[in-house]
Amino acid sequence: MLDTMTFTKAAGGLCGALLILLLGKWAAQELYHVGGHGEQAYVIDTGAGEEEAVEVAEVSFDVVLASADIGKGARVFNKCKACHKLEAGANGTGPYLYGVVGREKAAADGFGYSSALAGMGGEWTPENLNAFLLKPSDYVPGTSMSFAGLKDVEDRANVIAYMDSIDE
Repeated sequence: MLDTMTFTKAAGGLCGALLILLLGKWAAQELYHVGGHGEQAYVIDTGAGEEEAVEVAEVSFDVVLASADIGKGARVFNKCKACHKLEAGANGTGPYLYGVVGREKAAADGFGYSSALAGMGGEWTPENLNAFLLKPSDYVPGTSMSFAGLKDVEDRANVIAYMDSIDE
């Protein structure tokens, strides 16, 4: 059994060791402090800041969609399979996606949409799907879809072309 005197000695030893550690750390910081030396007395111009920005030609989504690969879209759709099904009327965690391209928003029978998406209106055009798949929470603030999005425009175009190809 641990008596009071032994416990007090052990606690005092731990507190003393901690105190020595903290004092040593403070002393080391004071001795070896590597702070800035103030402003530079002179600056040598190397021209590094004068690099011209390379202009990236932005390709329109219609051009990317026209060259979309349905096979690659099927592979990208594997990210969607956890929540969505491609059979008409087969809702999962998310609504079924059979015929989604050209379908009215929030129109899958038997699925309970979030009020944010249900109140949007319009239809799922390839351009709307592109904006939604980029980041659903930005396109429909308040959506219950927790998907982070597809950053690559080619992936979005491929999966939209794949979903468009499976319906009649």
